[in-house]
Amino acid sequence: MPVTVKQNIKQIELKPPLKWAGGKRWLVPVLAELWQKYSAQKQRRLVEPLCGGIAITLGLTPERALLNDINPHAINFYNWLKKGLRTNLIMRNDEKLYYQYRERFNELITLGKENSKEAAILFYYLNRTGYNGLCRFNKQGEFNVPFGQYKKINYVSDFSAYHELFSDWDFTIGDFSSIELATNDFVYADPPYDVEFTQYAKEGFNFQDQQRLAKWLSKHKGPVVVSNQATERMINLYEKLGFKVRLLSAPRRISCTGDRTPARELLALKGI
Repeated sequence: MPVTVKQNIKQIELKPPLKWAGGKRWLVPVLAELWQKYSAQKQRRLVEPLCGGIAITLGLTPERALLNDINPHAINFYNWLKKGLRTNLIMRNDEKLYYQYRERFNELITLGKENSKEAAILFYYLNRTGYNGLCRFNKQGEFNVPFGQYKKINYVSDFSAYHELFSDWDFTIGDFSSIELATNDFVYADPPYDVEFTQYAKEGFNFQDQQRLAKWLSKHKGPVVVSNQATERMINLYEKLGFKVRLLSAPRRISCTGDRTPARELLALKGI
């Protein structure tokens, strides 16, 4: 039986190109078991309504995917990866250069050029070089993460390895509620943690948004998996909507205090 191009790509195991607070790469083995029995079904699509760092979709490597996020800069970057992005931009772990590039990136936003190739490349550099891999914007939509504290950063200038894998993946920008789901879509939702800091985009994501998302997901007729921090109100929210709730220990990858003790993770399942 011939090996497909995407099977070859899966063997390479492409890593998420962006750093992302709350990235779920550690969760791939758990979700792979759930996805496996659905992935063989013809035309099954994996949907991430809040795709962020796309670690899960990269880990599962579906043939078809719809990846949506409210952050237009991340989606712009992924769309350029889909085109076969390469760059000769000078990238160094240098504070002066970082703030020069941050200023230019925000200038592009002001000029309405946030969908440009230059903006995509600058976003990648800022993401890899900024503090703790955070993606934070002020109310004006300007990227305001300070310079990071990394001793060494491995930058990528040739992203062509993502080109073939992304060929049948669609990337969209907007609120999750704008997505038109097909009945048999497998939906994985990973909203920002139910904590005080939720400013991953200028719009933010509060508990009312968590409730909107949960109710929207509960109406989907196909399989749904949701991950979040296991706060009591999140557990209650999904249990009341008929989801099966599992609790996992998650690695704490980003912490301002340096705390790396495991965090309690909620996994809510429906139609699985």
